[in-house]
Amino acid sequence: MKKFLLSLVLIVLTINTLFAQRDTDHWFAPYFNSSTGSTYTHGIYLSTDSVTPFPVTIYNNNTVIGTVTISKGTPQMFPLPSQYITTTSDSQAATPTNMGVYTKGTKPYFASLRIYYSVHGEIVTSKGKAGIGTTFYAAATPITTSLSGGSGMNFTTGIMATEDNTKVTVSGYDPNIQFINNTNPPLTINFTLNKGQSYILAGVGNTVANQAGFIGTKITSDKAISVTNGNANGMFATGNTTAGSDLVLDQSVPTNRLGNEFAMVRSLSPLTNHYDMEGGIIIATENNTEVFLNNATTPIATLNEGDYYRILNSAYIDQGGGHYNVYVRTTKNVYLYQLLGSSGGTATAGYNYIPPLNCFLPRKIDEIGKIQEMPTYTGSLVLKLNILTEKGAVVTVNNIAPTPAQGPYPLLGNDQWVTYAITGITGNVSITSTKAVTAGVNGGYSTAGYGGYFAGFSSIPLIAKQTGNCIPGLVLEVDDSYETYQWFRNGVAIPGANTNSYTPTQSGDYTVRITIGSCPPETTPVYKVYTCLQETTKAMTVCEGLLNILPQFTTSSQVPVPGTVTIITPPANGSAGVDPITGVITYVPTVGYFGPDKIVYKFCGNDPNFVDCEQITLNLTVSKSPVVNNATLRSCFIESNPATALFNLTTASVTTEAGITKKYYPSPTDANNGTNEITTPTTYIAPNGVAYVRVTNANGCFKVAQITLIVLPPTKSAVLVDKIICMEDKTTLDAGPGFSAYEWSTGATTQAINNIGVGTYWVKLKTGDCITKQDVKVYSSEQPVISNIDIANNTVTVYVVGGTVPYKYSMDNITWQDSNIFTNVPRGNGTVYVKDDYNCTPIDVEITIPNLINVITPNNDGVNDVLDYSSLAHKPNLVVNIFDRYGSKIFQADKTNGYKWGGTISGTNKVSTGSYWYDISWNEPNKKQTPIKFSGWILVKNRE
Repeated sequence: MKKFLLSLVLIVLTINTLFAQRDTDHWFAPYFNSSTGSTYTHGIYLSTDSVTPFPVTIYNNNTVIGTVTISKGTPQMFPLPSQYITTTSDSQAATPTNMGVYTKGTKPYFASLRIYYSVHGEIVTSKGKAGIGTTFYAAATPITTSLSGGSGMNFTTGIMATEDNTKVTVSGYDPNIQFINNTNPPLTINFTLNKGQSYILAGVGNTVANQAGFIGTKITSDKAISVTNGNANGMFATGNTTAGSDLVLDQSVPTNRLGNEFAMVRSLSPLTNHYDMEGGIIIATENNTEVFLNNATTPIATLNEGDYYRILNSAYIDQGGGHYNVYVRTTKNVYLYQLLGSSGGTATAGYNYIPPLNCFLPRKIDEIGKIQEMPTYTGSLVLKLNILTEKGAVVTVNNIAPTPAQGPYPLLGNDQWVTYAITGITGNVSITSTKAVTAGVNGGYSTAGYGGYFAGFSSIPLIAKQTGNCIPGLVLEVDDSYETYQWFRNGVAIPGANTNSYTPTQSGDYTVRITIGSCPPETTPVYKVYTCLQETTKAMTVCEGLLNILPQFTTSSQVPVPGTVTIITPPANGSAGVDPITGVITYVPTVGYFGPDKIVYKFCGNDPNFVDCEQITLNLTVSKSPVVNNATLRSCFIESNPATALFNLTTASVTTEAGITKKYYPSPTDANNGTNEITTPTTYIAPNGVAYVRVTNANGCFKVAQITLIVLPPTKSAVLVDKIICMEDKTTLDAGPGFSAYEWSTGATTQAINNIGVGTYWVKLKTGDCITKQDVKVYSSEQPVISNIDIANNTVTVYVVGGTVPYKYSMDNITWQDSNIFTNVPRGNGTVYVKDDYNCTPIDVEITIPNLINVITPNNDGVNDVLDYSSLAHKPNLVVNIFDRYGSKIFQADKTNGYKWGGTISGTNKVSTGSYWYDISWNEPNKKQTPIKFSGWILVKNRE
């Protein structure tokens, strides 16, 4: 049996996490099921925060197939017959069909498609109108099982039209791919759909190109479409990938809804799972997209358009309490799908689209309905709620604040967001926060699971055209989910333009400032409105390495706008891409090709009133460039900064050609553009990394070579460690073998130095051409201290602190014992000796054991009339205390009374005949003023 669990917002199992958009319109494109043994049950789940009931109508191919009424606290599930949403028939792939579902309500609501089978499952969540658009990049998980095991697996992408006569283009997939019902496809597929129609592209996983060759495929259309993509079924585990599969689906979003900062929370698979079921898939939409994880400052990967990078389980950071998360940042907008697992095996897979972090997320999620349900399942399950919100927010779940054990947990690399995890969630759930919030649930039951990601879809607003292409007839719009709108032209507010759409009457730079909640006002990127087009033909000679083409007007005085540069006809004998920041077109001819080529590109100017546009046909003649090779330089670390070294870049052998010039740069972009040149290449200080050299020949053609820089790190002795010895002792310091030379601070050049006393030393260790200076200290051991000594009759007890146990004790500095108690010690003066485990010169304290007086007869006959310890008067702080048999102090003999007691209370009244107790305390007159305490008893006989 296969166990699967979904998690939303950041945690998912087996099935996909939901990211549900609260909207009035929702679309669900169909999918192709290659796992013919899995008979799935489908249900559309609908919920809302509206206390007023309203109907939601469900359509297939523009025909009503059902209606349900929902309200807050009363979510509904509409059983969806499978023929409307999935197929196993090859004839229904790679061709327009009438499959797919559209729902419409009079008020906003959440919609999710939940798919159930006893050993597989998935949830596809609609993003509403935010999920439809004209440019997508397909996503799926790589099929990692064997080709023979891939016959029941596939990639599947369903494309559904929202308007009639929608023209769709699919390109960029592996040319060896074999689609179901189209095993020998062209490099580009074009088709036309009417509203409600769909087109499924799928490929079985028993072909190498089908296992990952459709990931990153570009899908464009001239009207809005909805896309559902994934695997039915899929297997993306690493290592042992022979066991099982699962349904892996989610709805995509258009590229204008993407971002570049994300967070994921690890789902429910155990930490012992080593198949990388946890992680993510990043799909780039632009060239040179750098990927950073957590708080890293160095990219883990650099992707080009359509490339993907897989985040592995090891990227997650332990935030304590079993809570793991990962922060993802990219330099350009990307798709991120979280990979999920629910057990220690490989068969419980899932994934979900992760939206970018954004202040414009909602402040409440109301409500998540029937979170414990899957269609037709009636058993018990366990649920977990995960919340992502901005730092400092006050969060409640069903009006109850989470406990400290449930969160918040930090996000390494982004200190503005935190996460929570709450178990035991059931029924309908409402979540509130004083700041932006998203929330998800994940749960499971025996062999299946589910989860959901619920939040209003948020992003920095973008202007899109509603209709038309230019003035007149152009209508602009932004999303209708914000609270206020103000349109601007060339930075000046347009009076009365305060809705989400606007029809411009003049060309220029248009923006919209929007607000929502407590977020600061946000202004959209500029949308430029154009008016004309000029066609021109030009010619250039280009080196075969590459050519940077800076668009310039032929006759217009306007400055070209970089964001408007578009390649109309790509070169036949090379490739060309546009830098969206600079507008520079980079042309790279096919390797080994020399001869004619052609690029047709278009761009527009910056005039605020009448924008000039020009389309240029550029005829190229490709010539040769110098031949270069990459090189590696190694250099010893700099002692003041061991992570760096001093490199002479000019010594790197990157070409054998004569008549060339070389210039050095910190990045390939700088090398190609000739910017930020390294002006001191012979003394270049850098850490491990790379530098680049631009090699130019006499005809002006150049190529860029990479120089790998390796810092040879310090090599220290593992055996040379600090030591502790007695102050009077000597020791040996040994740096150990394995070094080619030694130089000690003593001047010695041997591996070891002897007769070394307490102090600080260093040694210079040579490894190859590098020298490492290593410090070492010899410490004096801490001497023990006799804290106090108790004397009871002839028994001496010594108390010691400090030093290193165990201690040794002696009273003659010859015979030593482990015990701190000496018995039968003769009366008179003596000396106590102590030493610790280091066996250094012992410390000593002189002591006095007074003469024992046990009987006095205070009758003034001159014999034993008083207890007299005046012989100890020279001892500092001498005090004699007398106690009765009840322990009450009745007399103190001190300096004022000559350290004598005559058997009285307070020096006047005589005590009764009987036994009394006394203690004598003083400090020995040594440097430590060691406290001594002597105790005993005395019999007093009073006679008249």
